[in-house]
Amino acid sequence: MKDDDLIQWRFYDTLLTEISKQRGRFVVYDDVLDGRFRDRLKLDNQTGSLTIMNTTTEDTGHYKLQINSVIKYIILTVYGVLKSLLVKEGDSVTINSGLTEMTDNDVIQWRFFFNDFTLIAEVDVKANSMTVYDDVLDGRFRDRLKLDDQTGSLTITNIRNTDSGLYELYSGYVTFVFFLSVHNEISVMEGDSVTLNSKLTNKVGDDEIQWFVNESILCAENNKLAGRFTVYDDVLDGRFRDRLKLKKRTGSLTIMNITMQHAGYYKRQTNKLTESYRLIVSASLPVPVISTDCPSSSSSPSSSSGSHLNPIRNQTQHLEHTCSDSEHCCGFTEAVIRLVLSALVGVATVLLLVYDIRSRRA
Repeated sequence: MKDDDLIQWRFYDTLLTEISKQRGRFVVYDDVLDGRFRDRLKLDNQTGSLTIMNTTTEDTGHYKLQINSVIKYIILTVYGVLKSLLVKEGDSVTINSGLTEMTDNDVIQWRFFFNDFTLIAEVDVKANSMTVYDDVLDGRFRDRLKLDDQTGSLTITNIRNTDSGLYELYSGYVTFVFFLSVHNEISVMEGDSVTLNSKLTNKVGDDEIQWFVNESILCAENNKLAGRFTVYDDVLDGRFRDRLKLKKRTGSLTIMNITMQHAGYYKRQTNKLTESYRLIVSASLPVPVISTDCPSSSSSPSSSSGSHLNPIRNQTQHLEHTCSDSEHCCGFTEAVIRLVLSALVGVATVLLLVYDIRSRRA
């Protein structure tokens, strides 16, 4: 700055700072506007530049810089905190505007990012108009967008994988950004294998394909340009060791011999598309084994008749049984009855397990 410079910063018409080297003034008025800028303004005494710390959406708006007789305007847009929404494919989701009721002058716009932010819905209270532009972007949102006429909140029905991405809410000078992640839900039994299929039937061109577990930990990639075709099965304490297979043509990922540790969220990312999956792992039931022990000679009379069923126990039993002199051995007829009844119980148990597994998969 020169000795005769006068520099002033204003938020709209409210004076925030002032520097006058000639008068020796160096002032920050951070208590104006109900103190919204309190302890957050810094003025450089060499250049006159203004720093706003810890910005909030209330700081959005027009700032005016006056240097002597020269005036410049700066429009500052502060984005709201990025909010992440996770939803299952086929469900509906409502992205809230944060308003309980719109005022007479409110204008609310919703945009979806695909190469650039594209307007998909708009509410103009003053003009009494409410419009959804669901034919944009090749009609991917057709008949699936709804606007709340009281709050301006946006609902997307019958969610698809192509709906994943950034959504921008513009209200006045306040802009919020939301990230919507759509996932496919897959259920599998412990010990089985599962293939997370990509939407590609053939690998397209030089696409880089990456698989992430827990949304951010790289576990496999196919990068043709870099010459990498790798599975990183030592991540997360080696829980994937010798269990991952990556298909070179389509980029599908197979996880073998699933355990409960493999449950969670997986993400497949290419240059053009992001797909998310939620893997649900159900514990497999232990196979019951029928005990074939004969009752000892100390059993009560009611327990030594020929109609006994031994208890089902989740432990291994030897089928061979050698009688000692001090034991009461089963007679031939009793032994046959026991074996037949045990077999019937075993068959019934297997049928119940098969029915349970099919029900869970359904």
